[in-house]
Amino acid sequence: MNLSTVRAPKKASENRKRVGRGMGSGMGKTSTRGHKGQRSRSGSRMMRGFEGGQMPLHRRLPKRGFTNIFRTEYAVVNLGRLASLGTKEISPDTLVKAGIVGKNDLVKVLGDGELKSALTVRAHRFSKSAEEKITKAGGKIETIGRPASVPQAKKANEPEAKKGK
Repeated sequence: MNLSTVRAPKKASENRKRVGRGMGSGMGKTSTRGHKGQRSRSGSRMMRGFEGGQMPLHRRLPKRGFTNIFRTEYAVVNLGRLASLGTKEISPDTLVKAGIVGKNDLVKVLGDGELKSALTVRAHRFSKSAEEKITKAGGKIETIGRPASVPQAKKANEPEAKKGK
């Protein structure tokens, strides 16, 4: 493939549809709206998902389960990926610079992969297998707290503060 064989994609050079520009355009008079009906009138706007009075699809589908709004999401990193970084000290900042996790992600290290050298790993969570493999290789684990930008869920068994009368 070279530049002489590159072509624009289909419909890339088509002109846009200009309606209401006279009878000769083929899109004059009703301007492609048809004759009567709700969609032919000016100012007609229907809500998204409206199906002409029929029960809309989003209401016909069953709703299942529960979404916990306080759930804590972690960016998962395996030990094999950490070993391939080539540094002895690994922290969330190191992983962000390497492009493995996002800037505000909480990091959880899982035990998939092998470690051949001792590493000092700082993360928010570790799986048991990851802890075992890191310490077995002669490395250290440092669990760090959550950053202030990430909200913490209230515990269910924690009593609420009493309001004074």
